[in-house]
Amino acid sequence: MPMFTIPALAEISILRRNNGPMFFILSKVLHFFILPFNWLLLLTLWALFTRNEKRKRRLWLVTGLLFLFFSNPWIINKITLSWQAKEVVMKPAERYEAGILLTGFCAFDLKTGKGYFKGANDRFIQTVRLYKQGHIKKILVSGGNSSIIKSRQTLKEADFIVEQLLQMGIPASDIYKDNRSRNTHENGLYSKQILDSLKLPPPYLLITSATHIRRSLHVFDKVGVATKPYPCNFTALDDPFTFPASILPGPGAFDMWNTFMKENVGLLMYKLTGKA
Repeated sequence: MPMFTIPALAEISILRRNNGPMFFILSKVLHFFILPFNWLLLLTLWALFTRNEKRKRRLWLVTGLLFLFFSNPWIINKITLSWQAKEVVMKPAERYEAGILLTGFCAFDLKTGKGYFKGANDRFIQTVRLYKQGHIKKILVSGGNSSIIKSRQTLKEADFIVEQLLQMGIPASDIYKDNRSRNTHENGLYSKQILDSLKLPPPYLLITSATHIRRSLHVFDKVGVATKPYPCNFTALDDPFTFPASILPGPGAFDMWNTFMKENVGLLMYKLTGKA
């Protein structure tokens, strides 16, 4: 297998100051409390253990109403349609020196260390397609491991993705990677270091999910990386629901709410902390 060169990355003070361990841990804690399913879980536990009968009845009522709302696929489908970016159609002669592929679509077997694709792997598919069609000349894969468990942090998404790109026949000389990023802010910081070292003229094509592109654009703009959006992995289609499907609970609705809440609260927190 051919080897590929990775530009040396030096630690920078802005990373230590703005995105240290405390921010990373707090973001993980916040993530737990913004998920609607966890709200229902906490309310259910409260209802089970409270001794006040009037409060118990109110808690069960609120829990039931919230469950009906958050499990309704029609509601979150419409909300996601209004939030996610629109499709970008590339012109035949449109060219970019590099495409930045944000990871977040891999899983690993902890016993063997073997990587696998998961949900948002359309990011990978679209990146390969863009390269093969000549829209991007180089590929920068950005993403490490966002786990807070140290033993799992040795498995890096970018390492796995680079292997897959090589197997797709993309030359090693056209692939670069950042395998240290733990979140979107670090994606921007480390990508900037690599792109500055390569001296490739901007703008660069930013490739990520349609629901994630808005937060990503804000972050990359904040760190000084000029990009053009290329959203993919669209999570909702404008396909009218039938009457039963629009009112019956669906487990997939919670996954869509998780994504929507993560992106909105994440963007808000990044703005409040000066990262977007």
